[in-house]
Amino acid sequence: MKNFMNEFKKFALRGNMLDMAIGVIIGGAFTGIVTSLTDNFINPILNFVTGGKIYTLQDIAGFASAFLSSLVNFFIMAFVLFCIMKAVNKLMSIGKKEDEVIPDKKICPFCKSEIHIEASRCPHCTSQLED
Repeated sequence: MKNFMNEFKKFALRGNMLDMAIGVIIGGAFTGIVTSLTDNFINPILNFVTGGKIYTLQDIAGFASAFLSSLVNFFIMAFVLFCIMKAVNKLMSIGKKEDEVIPDKKICPFCKSEIHIEASRCPHCTSQLED
């Protein structure tokens, strides 16, 4: 059972999988904005232009309010997802160690210039180097 849970954790917390899930959720939230834009701005403008309906000031205020509400919902959803991703990234980095950098240069003890780590003679002062 423990092995199964470790495999599932490795699968679920892969970067591509989380990115795809965030994309689907943001896409769903953005659908609300597009729907609200269509229902609250485009359709009323078309109805008004074609003479299908006359809107009162209260109707227009209601349309604007509904659209602003969908915008606020989208930004709240985006902020929550941002916080979740930040927390997941923090949790993923806790167990990892920083990659140790293997030095590829050393300092010549005679002229203090930087030389390759495997050099047996300094190319600057031509001194013989000890290993």
